[in-house]
Amino acid sequence: MRDTVTLNVNGKDYEFMIGDKMGQIPTNELLVNTIRERLGLTGTKLSCGEGCCGACAVLIDDKAEASCVTLTVECEGKKIVTIEGLADPVTGKLDPIQQAIFDYSAFQCGFCTPGIVIAARALFIRNPNPTEEDISEALSGNLCRCISQYRVLEAISSINGKEE
Repeated sequence: MRDTVTLNVNGKDYEFMIGDKMGQIPTNELLVNTIRERLGLTGTKLSCGEGCCGACAVLIDDKAEASCVTLTVECEGKKIVTIEGLADPVTGKLDPIQQAIFDYSAFQCGFCTPGIVIAARALFIRNPNPTEEDISEALSGNLCRCISQYRVLEAISSINGKEE
């Protein structure tokens, strides 16, 4: 077994010692905890803790994954992108999905929005021109208990074919 784990989060490499001593990552630490508590990236939310609601979604090697059921030690060498990593790091320009959510006021309460944006980004990575059915299917794992997701679907559909 390795004694370190290296993650690339939002373009930066982080190396952590694995173990049970202070400052080390226990083998049972969840990725959501590493992201939120060790890296201070609190845009990723912890909600159900069972991988069912989508609030904790992050991109792992361009796939939306539930970070609340993913062990950090399983992510050795993987590229992880959180909601904070979607905007352009140089210009600060929002990702087109983030911008569409803003333009359409599709925030809902904001707790589930980061996971929705990550799920939509994963969809556009594998399918740059999704249909409304594709978008609905991609977001089916993101459960929001606030209001309907019609504004979210409108916002995400609006960028179809507009990406550079």
